[in-house]
Amino acid sequence: MIKRETAGDNKVKVTFVMPYEEGQAALAVLGDFNGWDPAKTRLIKRRNSTCSNSVVLETGQRYRFRYYTADGAWINDPQADSYEASEYGSENCILAL
Repeated sequence: MIKRETAGDNKVKVTFVMPYEEGQAALAVLGDFNGWDPAKTRLIKRRNSTCSNSVVLETGQRYRFRYYTADGAWINDPQADSYEASEYGSENCILAL
């Protein structure tokens, strides 16, 4: 799930939310906005059986992203604005702000 809130002039707070089940591998969201670095935007476990994290991004931009698990799996978000082929033979999620 992707939540969006206005965060000032030309900024949007984007919150990435995924279901959380006890014992699952840790998740991070990787994308253009964090250099595809799994250490930068790890999803944090919440009390409501989800995990999430937020970033503030500029409007008028298009960002590629995917979720990445600690055990090496990639996951796409079904609520992405669109998808495009990646250079690795998979699909990236697209977030258009």
